Amino acid sequence: MKRIYLVIILGAILHSCDYFTIKNDTRQPVARVNDTYLYKEDLKSIFANDMSPQDSAIIANNFINNWIKQHLLLSKAQINLKNSTEKFEELVKSYREDLFINSYKEAVVKQYLDTEITNDNIDEFYDKNKQNFKLNEELVKLKYIKIGKNILNKNELIKLFRSTKKDDLDSLITKEIYLKSYHLNDSIWIKFSDVLAKTQILKEVDKKQLLKKGKFIQKEDSLSLYLVTIKDVLDRNDISPKSYITPTIKQMILHQRKLLLLRNIEETLIDDASKKQQFEIY
Repeated sequence: MKRIYLVIILGAILHSCDYFTIKNDTRQPVARVNDTYLYKEDLKSIFANDMSPQDSAIIANNFINNWIKQHLLLSKAQINLKNSTEKFEELVKSYREDLFINSYKEAVVKQYLDTEITNDNIDEFYDKNKQNFKLNEELVKLKYIKIGKNILNKNELIKLFRSTKKDDLDSLITKEIYLKSYHLNDSIWIKFSDVLAKTQILKEVDKKQLLKKGKFIQKEDSLSLYLVTIKDVLDRNDISPKSYITPTIKQMILHQRKLLLLRNIEETLIDDASKKQQFEIY
């Protein structure tokens, strides 16, 4: 479809102050498709306050072009799908009703849903549903650093990294300037796939050899030295640790509460309406 150019119309939008009347309507039209008009005031919401005249012209031109295309398609559809009009009206009615109902439900949930989740809530949910939380990939706890291959204090950094003393770890952290990248919190579980994505060189290591508790790996390329210590490993189909699955548990608890809240509201609504004889079943 050829682009519809509306330079003259845009000039009227941005510069003209003359008004003319169409069917006793003093609004200024900027485009028309059959008997449907687009007016200048309809474009007010599409412009930002700090927009230049050039940008305004481009935005207006695109909006008008899209408006014309949409209404031409709508007109063509109404002519060629005349037999489907009743079906479409039903769909529109159904959509309108669903929109009102869902908006009401969202407002109710926002106002009444209890969003406070305690550790006891998480523990109880985890214990009841533990078998549903099997891993579909490996998790690891690890330490990792990447340093320059030829830096002067390389041996010191390697010694600090391999140490299990907290003071040495703290000392290593203070030397962050020498670390090209690192992960030193080996108390949290991480997807093994994420580790490989960020440390491509580990893909050269056999997976079975890599995924061992206490495993230390030292690899290098032309520029860098990579050090990895695997503290712990969970295999595929192992039960996911609670600390790892906690965000998901919170979402599931909230979802259950939401469903229960809506169910109670619906039951209360029907009960009240029944008492007031607001509906009958024949």
